[in-house]
Amino acid sequence: MNKWLIEYNIQKVILAILSVAFFNSCGEVSIPRPYGFFRIDLPIHDYQRIDTLNLPYSFDLSTSTVLEQRNERGEKYWIDLHYPALNANIYCSYKPVKNNLTALSEDARRFVYKHTIKADGIGEKLFNNNEKNVYGILYDIKGNTASSVQFVLTDSSKHFFRGALYFDNVPNKDSIAPMVEFIRQDIVRLMESFEWKQ
Repeated sequence: MNKWLIEYNIQKVILAILSVAFFNSCGEVSIPRPYGFFRIDLPIHDYQRIDTLNLPYSFDLSTSTVLEQRNERGEKYWIDLHYPALNANIYCSYKPVKNNLTALSEDARRFVYKHTIKADGIGEKLFNNNEKNVYGILYDIKGNTASSVQFVLTDSSKHFFRGALYFDNVPNKDSIAPMVEFIRQDIVRLMESFEWKQ
């Protein structure tokens, strides 16, 4: 009789294990999820003209930015466009052209192509506005690079203006992609509205 009792208890344990396994197998299968990022509420695109400053140029400025003038090593007319809500800056420099347009252009191009080590690709888009005598290039730098968008503008004879977008955090192309696209639209508007003052 002891043998029969032992077999009976073993059957009960096996039945209990199979029941638990059966009921657990009916649940949802757990699959790994990709890492998520915080949602960022981007402001609407709204612009104001900046032409009251003592600068040799003017353009439409996003109302999401704070403009600061700065003197860098004695250079005049340099500005920073801060996006406080997005933790981003567009650093802009200005140089007068004095028979050195090729050198200025190559210097700007060198700054862009320093990012090739980390970049997945660099796109160039030409910009021409014959009516306002403004010509330039918009650089889209893809990948986990320090700068995602850069641009240059010139009149080919007197003025050279350069801008570069940087975020104040470690680059992660997936997390900053919506902000890059948002600011890129502002940069395109800046380029399209850009004028040299006489």
